[in-house]
Amino acid sequence: MKTEILANTQTQQAASWLGQGELVAFPTETVYGLGADATNPTACRAVYQAKGRPSDNPLIVHVDGPQMVWQYAQKDERAEKLMTAYWPGPLTIILKLKPQTLSTTVTGGLTTCAFRMPDNAATLTTITQLGRPIVGPSANTSGKPSPTTAQHVYHDLNGKIKAIIDDGPTRVGLESTVIDLTVKVPTILRPGALTLEQLQKILGTVQTDHHPVQAGEIPKAPGMKYKHYAPRAQVIIVDHPRDFPQAIAWLQQKKVHFAVMAQQEVLDNLDLAAVSATFSLGDSLQSASHLLFAGLRQFDLVPEIQYILAQGQTNSGLGSAYMNRLSKSAGNQHFH
Repeated sequence: MKTEILANTQTQQAASWLGQGELVAFPTETVYGLGADATNPTACRAVYQAKGRPSDNPLIVHVDGPQMVWQYAQKDERAEKLMTAYWPGPLTIILKLKPQTLSTTVTGGLTTCAFRMPDNAATLTTITQLGRPIVGPSANTSGKPSPTTAQHVYHDLNGKIKAIIDDGPTRVGLESTVIDLTVKVPTILRPGALTLEQLQKILGTVQTDHHPVQAGEIPKAPGMKYKHYAPRAQVIIVDHPRDFPQAIAWLQQKKVHFAVMAQQEVLDNLDLAAVSATFSLGDSLQSASHLLFAGLRQFDLVPEIQYILAQGQTNSGLGSAYMNRLSKSAGNQHFH
């Protein structure tokens, strides 16, 4: 199969292919998603196959608005408040399903489901034209850094999917915040661009779940159980900019090819003579979050690089979303 690249205006073609059970990657403000008709279990199974994704990893269902959610999920006042405040946007809400509405292929066998309304005009139009929700895990090979451009998707999935809607680079660059409303206290299962503080404004008490998912346990949200976002090279987190010279010297002694990924100000103050490649994360936490996956992917194209020294951030607000992804890509390895 040749994977077609569609312009962001070709939504009718995308909707038609999705309706026929084909897989079409789509843009959102966070990362690119791999779309299939959420009401077609065969198409949803094909998503797992194309990605090489474990089948107990549930899929997020993308909708064009709250009305579409309530066709499948049980009404929830807290969810309605969040939707009013933050949809369309980088927020995924886990809700209890009405019986016999969505297949276990979508839910990973659970009676709950994760819903999101992405902030992207082309994708919302596609969903409306299809008239049904679409599943949308990140459009990459499972375990690799998430795709923030159509080219990233093409690199991983060319020949495995029907088409990609190209809408340029995504704006946010980290996947959505996932909040579970099927428990007594609303719980963040995956941090993202929408912060704990923003959710507390609407809901009051919100907690964060850090428990490691066990071998036999089905995760309620993507990204909780398996190694994620990992490039071929070993990522090592450098917690403080002042530790970079020591980390560089350590890898120099190992006589390996390595790269440094840090904010511009940090790069400007380092002796980079021994470094094979660098990637600038810009000048702010916002830009670092936006560019993180693009940087990890860039080094995947340089086979000789064995290590990536990546700048850590403070673990709060948007920093907690950045560190959640970076820790997973590094297998939690820090330079000490």
